[in-house]
Order: sequence, then structure tokens, then C-alpha cells
Amino acid sequence: MGHEIRLEKKNLRTDLIIENLENNKKTDNFIKEKTENVIVTDIVLDETQSKEIGKKKGHYITIEFEDITDYENRKKVTKIFSQQLKKILKENNIKKDASVLVIGLGNDKSTPDALGPLTIENILVTRHLEEIGELEIGFRNVSVLSPGVMGTTGIETSELIFGAIKHVKPDFLLVIDALASQSITRVNKTIQITDTGIHPGSGIGNKRKEISKETMEIPVIAVGVPTVVDAVTIVSDTIHYMYKHYAYMKKNIKNPMHKLVVGDINYLKKNVEIEKEDKEILFGMLGNLNEIETKNLIYEVLSPIGYNLMVTPKEVDFVVEKLALVLGEGINTAFHKNVTHL
Repeated sequence: MGHEIRLEKKNLRTDLIIENLENNKKTDNFIKEKTENVIVTDIVLDETQSKEIGKKKGHYITIEFEDITDYENRKKVTKIFSQQLKKILKENNIKKDASVLVIGLGNDKSTPDALGPLTIENILVTRHLEEIGELEIGFRNVSVLSPGVMGTTGIETSELIFGAIKHVKPDFLLVIDALASQSITRVNKTIQITDTGIHPGSGIGNKRKEISKETMEIPVIAVGVPTVVDAVTIVSDTIHYMYKHYAYMKKNIKNPMHKLVVGDINYLKKNVEIEKEDKEILFGMLGNLNEIETKNLIYEVLSPIGYNLMVTPKEVDFVVEKLALVLGEGINTAFHKNVTHL
């Protein structure tokens, strides 16, 4: 390698604050809680950290889970998401009777980007009821909007939203969008909630005007789920998994208990570390690189030829539908005291 490798200067395709901080090795202020295999990471980004990683200061909550395709798991994740959403609303002094406009960002013609439009189909809308009479106690004034994408409307998304705000006059915005991740394990398995707003399309390189309190003139809460990952991440994660697999097999090849196990073994959950010499045996010169250097090399190989593709799992249609249910039902129970179907 003829030059110093500086991955932080590259176009990292991630919308998750937890990954930005991990990349910069700034995880001291992580507050993690684990409940039934669901991990909640609470991060408050101050002014100094904001400048260091180039992200807005504010409160970020990340919910990581294994599966939401199973009904019981989905119910569990929905409950935790609803609790965390209530928490961030309370911290931003948003009253229980405050009106809200829910924005479903994204393109409903593209499944990985359809999370926003699909979610608002599951949200209990009440604004029209208040127009003809008083809402029952325990219900909030809620309206929804799916503004589409600039490629089909020809209008900047933030302009459409700002126009709706001027007419509807909500007390705050809740914006839902599909995100990009830098980890295979977080795709379709992570929810991020933040009070800093959102930059639509930033994770895949589409620079749109931000939707935040500064631009919309009312508080903005953003909810997102990473549904895509880039090719650099897939290749680098695969190399890392090969290291882990090799280390596990080397350690257990003579273990008689290993031969009695039925089915595949998830070696990622085993506490094994590969030695430097084994990395060199597997990948030669590449084995001498650390994780950051490996990812940077793959970026330098794929990006100039246009092959750093954005990829989504093959079952994305089914999973995004379930994710939309989680977000929709969680938002309903967070917004309406009398909605108790969890």
C-alpha cells in the first residue's frame, strides 16, 4: 500500500449514528440496555462530537433486533419501539395532545425505499374527525402525507412538506424513511429514532434538503430503518466472517461434541479470535490489513468502476411489510393513549 489509508474521508454509506461513532471509535457515551435479545442504544451527541464526525448534535436511539417476521418477536419489538418513541417525545417537550403530521418518505415503486409510504398506511389518522367534532379523550390529532420522490414529482420533498405544514399547522413532524447501513447484520434489523431530523437519500448519495426543526420551523422526530447496504460492506463483512469461521473450525475440529451438533453452527456467536498468522495464511498480503484498511481497499477497487452497488436482501418485500407494521402500530400506541392493541 503506497499511501496512508483514511477511511473517514471516504463516502461512507450509512445513516446510522451508531455506525458513525463506531467507525471513529467514539463509543464512550453509549448507554446500552438489552431486553429479550433486543438491544437499545441511547446516544446523546454533544457539540464537540458533532463536529468530529460531521453529524448533527441531538438525541439518537437505536433499537437492534434479530427478527420481526415472527408474530411474538414483532410484538416485542413494537412495544419497545413505542416506549422509546414516547421517551424522545417527552424529552422534546411535545405534549400528549400536540397535533402531528406524519411524513412517509420514499418511493412506493421501489420496495427497499417504500418503508415510509407503507408505514403511513398503518397509522390511525384522526385530523378529519376533529374537523367535524371533538376527538375522544386519549386520541391525538394525526394527519399523514406521502410526498413521493423528486424524481417523480419534480418538486423538492422539503418544499412539499413545508407547504403542507403551512396549511395543516401541526405542532410537530414525524418523518419515516428507509436508511442505509454499513453492516449486513443491521439491515432490516435496526430502528433509529432521533430528534435531529433527516437528510432524505443521504445514505445512497442523493443530497436532498434536510427536514429538521431549522428548515420546517417546528420540532421534527425522524424514524428510520436501514434496508440497503453497499457492496463494499458486503465484501468486507464476508472476509471478516471467513476469518471467524476459520478460527472457529480450527479451534473445534477435534472437539467430539462438535460432531454431535445437528444443523449449522452460528460461529459468529462463538467467542473465538483469529490469529494474525492465520489471516496471512488465508489472504496473504490482504491478511495484514485491519478491518478499516480492508474496507478502504475494497472501496478503492469498486468505486472507480461504478460497482459499489446498493444491495437489499431477497426477502425484502416480506420484511419491509412487517417493518411497516412494527412502525405503524408502535406510532399508534405512542400517539394515542386509548390504542392498546399491543
